[in-house]
Amino acid sequence: MNIGIDLGGTNIAAALVDTDGAITGRVSIPTDKRGGAKTVTDGLLSVCDSLLSNSAETPRSIGIGVPGTVNAEKGEVIFTANLPLAGTNITRELKEKYGCPIHLGNDANCAALGEVIAGGARGARDVVLITLGTGVGGGIIVGGRLITGISGAAGEIGHIVIMAGGRQCGCGRQGCWESYASATGLILTASEFMGMYPDSLLWEYCGGLVEKVNGRSVFDAFRAGDLAARLTVEQYVEHLATGIVNLINILEPELICVGGGISSSWDCFAEPLQLRVEAEKYSRYSKGLPQTRIVRATLGNDAGIIGAAALGD
Repeated sequence: MNIGIDLGGTNIAAALVDTDGAITGRVSIPTDKRGGAKTVTDGLLSVCDSLLSNSAETPRSIGIGVPGTVNAEKGEVIFTANLPLAGTNITRELKEKYGCPIHLGNDANCAALGEVIAGGARGARDVVLITLGTGVGGGIIVGGRLITGISGAAGEIGHIVIMAGGRQCGCGRQGCWESYASATGLILTASEFMGMYPDSLLWEYCGGLVEKVNGRSVFDAFRAGDLAARLTVEQYVEHLATGIVNLINILEPELICVGGGISSSWDCFAEPLQLRVEAEKYSRYSKGLPQTRIVRATLGNDAGIIGAAALGD
């Protein structure tokens, strides 16, 4: 039995996970950032204590998924945008208290592991996980092994550029895939089309305030047949497909596994996405040979916990 922890900017979610990836107990608490690294570390200790108070077993290891770049060997957080942890070691106290190995990983990488162990990519050896949320995250698994890169920052697929000189991205570049294929990018595209169509249902759904439009309202309006929403989703699919085709052309994995909040509206874009990818990928010329499949992730927020628990295996 291992402990897996998803360390988020809002909540710390943790669970006991068995060797098959099944969760046998869980706990979640708000992330307290007021005292910097100390209160965050206290939160990690708290969730572990809660889990172990109801278990007679000692964990074989504890894994922590962090929304940022980590030095797994040293147990240090290098950079994270939403937590006051840069340059700090968050494993030392846990190792001293629980006497087991403590492992760090990027949260999207952990989610990729989780989907391979127990989710939509279960059993696959070559997988790229794409998480479509506020940003675009990713995890790359080749030959059953997570690709982390020489500095631990591999898998930042949201920052491949799909439109030179395009939208400004938070990373400092312009035209990053994240700026178009994330929920943030979807909302920006929707606001542009709302400006063109003042009678769009989207204005009603957001109370007449363009800044209140969100991903859910876009897909709700799309299902209702709204023109601006349809154009938004069509453009979104074009941008999403561009990045996926790039990944397939470079890696040609067995599976592309799509998760994150936007995947909850899979019914609205899965088929046109598949058609566009099939029409554009280079391997379309390889008739009769295996082709990359696009599937939906199935574990939701549990993916990161299950993957974190497996970091030491």
